[in-house]
Amino acid sequence: MSETMTQEITLTRKDFVSDQTVRWCPGCGDYSILAQMQRVMPELGIPKENIVFISGIGCSSRFPYYMDTYGIHSIHGRAPTLATGLAIANPELSIWVITGDGDGLSIGGNHLIHALRRNVNMKIILFNNRIYGLTKGQASPTSRVGTVTKSSPMGTIESPVNPISLALAAEATFVARSIDSNPQHLAEVLGKAAAHKGTAFVEVYQNCVIFNPDEWDALSDRTNRDDVTLNLEHGMPLIFGRDREKGIRMRGFTPEVVALSDVSLDEILVHDASSKTLASILGSMEHPEYPAPMGVIRDVRKPTFAAGILEQVAQAQAKRGVGDLNKLYRADDLWTVSAREEVQSEMVGELPLTLDEEYLDDLERPEVVTTSVQDQLTQESISALNPKVPITIDAGSSLARAIRQMNRHNIGCLVVTDENDRLSGIFTERDVLMRVTGLVDDLTAAKIGDYMTANPVSMKANLPIAQALHLMSLHGFRHLPLVDEENRPTGIISFRDVVGYLNRSLS
Repeated sequence: MSETMTQEITLTRKDFVSDQTVRWCPGCGDYSILAQMQRVMPELGIPKENIVFISGIGCSSRFPYYMDTYGIHSIHGRAPTLATGLAIANPELSIWVITGDGDGLSIGGNHLIHALRRNVNMKIILFNNRIYGLTKGQASPTSRVGTVTKSSPMGTIESPVNPISLALAAEATFVARSIDSNPQHLAEVLGKAAAHKGTAFVEVYQNCVIFNPDEWDALSDRTNRDDVTLNLEHGMPLIFGRDREKGIRMRGFTPEVVALSDVSLDEILVHDASSKTLASILGSMEHPEYPAPMGVIRDVRKPTFAAGILEQVAQAQAKRGVGDLNKLYRADDLWTVSAREEVQSEMVGELPLTLDEEYLDDLERPEVVTTSVQDQLTQESISALNPKVPITIDAGSSLARAIRQMNRHNIGCLVVTDENDRLSGIFTERDVLMRVTGLVDDLTAAKIGDYMTANPVSMKANLPIAQALHLMSLHGFRHLPLVDEENRPTGIISFRDVVGYLNRSLS
């Protein structure tokens, strides 16, 4: 984009704030990341219509709703694949993938790796709180060994994934780290990532105030933050500490923390963002004895994925001309599928393209012939069964009274009603056997509403007998209550009633 065009674009933070209510837990680190992203965007000089945020699934994945740009809330772990297609279709876009340690490193691990190794022109911001937040506190791929969670009640036993080392192993051209509690540093890192051509991977240490609130306390405390973090600057020695009194040197193949008063400054490593070897050393400094490297760990330039593809397209067009998709479809490897002879003989002309094998099978299937009894069950309504008047009982009645009613009337099913005389359940012999016998000591104290079959399937008397039989077979019912338009019981039928009806019809 030209300098003139950039100067013509005047945007502010408010231009990137959407009208959606931000819904994260109070105190969540996501708020800080969102605020810094909205702060950085106007400084890029990119039109809003050329910016896209794509996310997967997780707390962080609500991000696109809160940015007043184009956005895609995709499926779990697949945001990098959508971003790859978009980057190829329109290389001019500024594409941001928002993901979390669960979404990006578990189900999305493969997609993340391949986006990094291809150097697709996208920015991947991975929120790392070392826990699954949206699904309520399970161990994530980055959880420390021994972390006690709902999915690891005795502590995790897996080695955690190191996102920085993973990105470097995948040959990512830009790798950086920041933390939600240092907004100034976070904004600087996001700005540098935005300027990178290719895949920029940024890990952001982000707190989860509900399920993992203490994870980054040591790095967030301003009183000792300088003693436990190492701010990286290209070309500058690796010095840290509140008084900048400590540094990093190499002892063989191992980095070592030393006091500057004890060594020569020439022994202290100097940061080189183009060195993959140094980046690997920094990425491996996760032990408590080391400060956490913050800033740009690696920054190199390589051709982007889209540029490589477009170059191949240009070469192919120069050699063979602009392609014709219709001709390509018909170029070679063609075959003809002939219609079946018996079907083709019944049709005139070519077989329509809409006819598939299933349709042809339907044409050949013989017509279903029903019996007179089947027809009768389909045509006759339930009222032909002479439904019995239901014996009803209030849901608040005792089990003792319900069982007395069943014994007195010699029935296997009571219809239970609520205070408005509407159907609320049925109480059957099966309920007595499965829920009451041997389980309830005092039948007079127990209420029938706690032991009935609630919200039973019901029917109206004008429906076909066949439908009643179907429901009995489908659900294993012996009884079906009948109701009116207001769901008040009007009758009850049983499988025995259907058998009696058939005996009468066939005799």
